[in-house]
Amino acid sequence: MGGFENYFYFCIHNRAQNLVSAYKSKTGLYLVCEYAKTMSSSVTTSLLTDMYELTMVDAALQSGTWDRGAIFELFGRRLPPARRFGVMAGNARIIEALERFEFSSEEIDYLSREKIVSDDCLDYLKSYRFKGNIRGYTEGECYFESSPLMQVEGTFAECVLLETLLLSILNHDCAVASAASRMTIAAHGRPCVDMGARRTHERSAVSAARASYIAGFRGTSCLEAGKRYGIPTIGTAAHSFTLIHDSEEDAFRAQLANLGPGTTLLVDTYDVPRAVKRGVKLAREAGGELGCVRLDSGDLVAEAFKVRALLDSLDAQSTKITVTNDLDEYAIAALGAAPVDSYGVGTKMVTGSGIPTAALVYKLVQRVNEDGSIHDVAKRSTSKSTLGGRKFAGRARGEDGYANAELVVVADNAQQAEAEFKRRNARPLLVDLVTNGEINRRYLGKQALQDAQDHHIKARNELPYQGWRLSAGEAAIPTEIIDLTERQDEVEAPTSADPRA
Repeated sequence: MGGFENYFYFCIHNRAQNLVSAYKSKTGLYLVCEYAKTMSSSVTTSLLTDMYELTMVDAALQSGTWDRGAIFELFGRRLPPARRFGVMAGNARIIEALERFEFSSEEIDYLSREKIVSDDCLDYLKSYRFKGNIRGYTEGECYFESSPLMQVEGTFAECVLLETLLLSILNHDCAVASAASRMTIAAHGRPCVDMGARRTHERSAVSAARASYIAGFRGTSCLEAGKRYGIPTIGTAAHSFTLIHDSEEDAFRAQLANLGPGTTLLVDTYDVPRAVKRGVKLAREAGGELGCVRLDSGDLVAEAFKVRALLDSLDAQSTKITVTNDLDEYAIAALGAAPVDSYGVGTKMVTGSGIPTAALVYKLVQRVNEDGSIHDVAKRSTSKSTLGGRKFAGRARGEDGYANAELVVVADNAQQAEAEFKRRNARPLLVDLVTNGEINRRYLGKQALQDAQDHHIKARNELPYQGWRLSAGEAAIPTEIIDLTERQDEVEAPTSADPRA
């Protein structure tokens, strides 16, 4: 964070109004900038949260409810507009973040200095480590309205602290993966690669590359994503490389000498037909056939047909065509009839193709009372009601093997739910990610990422045809809520009909 950003943050959060006048002076500016040097990012993830989570823990410690058993559920009330299914992504990132979710002396000092919480709460946070259970949908799984994507079980205090961390990861990654899946559907088997690093936050670029890979993308331009997750990386040259040389021919010769004739040449800096002819000729002089040409401007459909015809006339049938330039699922679909071999997707993918968040929420659905009894709880807010109780999820399938319903079963135990799943020919959807604080490392690493991509393809292929449509419409399958318990969740009548209440 720079000096100016630190200044405003400092003034707002610390109510240091005296700095406003000080900032106007050279001395004040020096002091603020010197303070900025101390404002390094935390190594831990514990402050990647909203303040109210800490104040709730503080108040719960005072009321004696902090250690009540609790189950929180992360889900979407409905699918975003124009989405017929969502894609689960982000589990591995959550596990990685959870390993670093602790309050070091640096975080404790900050919370104490700013008087965010009481000393009792600070003492609790000093020794905080999540020791509960987390279950969730497998990465790559498709999901629908009310799907219980993640369940967090433990004491109220340890679970509520994770709210913002979990939501910030899943809302981003699920949105990107859902958009990327639609793009790979539209591509009909032609490879899609991520080229969106420059169109988003530098860290979200890495996360977006991972999420898109889960949804079927074949590679990324982001080297950090390649290093961290083992995603294949791609990239050759931009227009600036051509422009820095005295001629396009010089630029092409330099690239071919460095990367070989199988490289991809960007051919629309000046004149496309001339560049294509030049690229094919120079590649052959370098000892092979030109690997690929990239089109990044103009009417991509028309240009692709022209370039393909030109390449064929030059007996360069093996040379492929890749297209870029602000593609989304609809643009990719429009290119379906064009002689295009692959797509480079940037802005629209990393921003969820117009839907940058999955609109997921994190709600308490069950608590253990003081006497040890289990109590299902739910909101009754206008248009924001929730369903209480422990959930089990399954994907029901018909005799044809295609999915026909999302089953959300409220049950006292797994055996009850399993019996219902067996009756409906449903496969269970929830897996154990964390058990008694111990992380399941099966869901970390390069192989886990590849498994997630493979799982997504299978899960998507299981959906009926209407689930693949890009047009707006109903979800691919309906969600069925099945309550096998005899308990009643806690209901408190709304005090106002005003939806803002």
